[in-house]
Amino acid sequence: MIVQTCINGARSADFHPQLPLDADAMARDGAASVGAGAAELHVHARGLDGRESLAPAAIDATVLALRRACPGTLIGVSTGAWIENDDQRTLVAIAGWRELPDYASVNLSEAAAPLVMESLRQRGIGIEAGLASIADAERLVSLDHGGRVLRILIEISEQTLDEAFAVSDGIEAVLERAGIRRSILLHGENATVWPFVERAAARKWSTRVGLEDGKVLPDGTTAPGNAALTAAAVAIFRAGR
Repeated sequence: MIVQTCINGARSADFHPQLPLDADAMARDGAASVGAGAAELHVHARGLDGRESLAPAAIDATVLALRRACPGTLIGVSTGAWIENDDQRTLVAIAGWRELPDYASVNLSEAAAPLVMESLRQRGIGIEAGLASIADAERLVSLDHGGRVLRILIEISEQTLDEAFAVSDGIEAVLERAGIRRSILLHGENATVWPFVERAAARKWSTRVGLEDGKVLPDGTTAPGNAALTAAAVAIFRAGR
């Protein structure tokens, strides 16, 4: 059971005044989040133009800055297809990384997911298999039965709680029927962030919070930043022990 902090995601600068959008800001924010109890960090690197990027220059600078600021902390990145908006560019970028992240998330809903997963394996980078639907879970099972991923990332985007729980339950059922025994990290988005933190704590699964997923604390107020969101999730986990 860990709390991972997702410090920025695809959010734009107007989402929150403390959203970290360059390598130095990510390093400072990451260190503060680790100080608040984050066991791992998930980041979306940015290029010099401020846009998300998988280019080696962006990934290398970001991972290096985070390693210096947060020694010993596992660092993960996204491989979302929208970042490069071209599957071949994504694969070429991954092949060119020099400062390797510890893991990368791969969305099983994306057409190139198998190729991206294999590219990451060839580089020795762990894979978070991102499942946002029952179909995603079934695809993972059909590919390799989930046996070669670092963990399963169940990420729910539905904003109606009953619908969100139903999707989560359906994904869990597919994994259970397939006999997949991998670590699970469960998280919601915006309205469902905290219900899923509580669900993860109850199931003894890992979770994540941060400005990628939402900016509101459990009491409904806007968080001052990622460290406060992290501290709130850690408190929920500790209370459930």
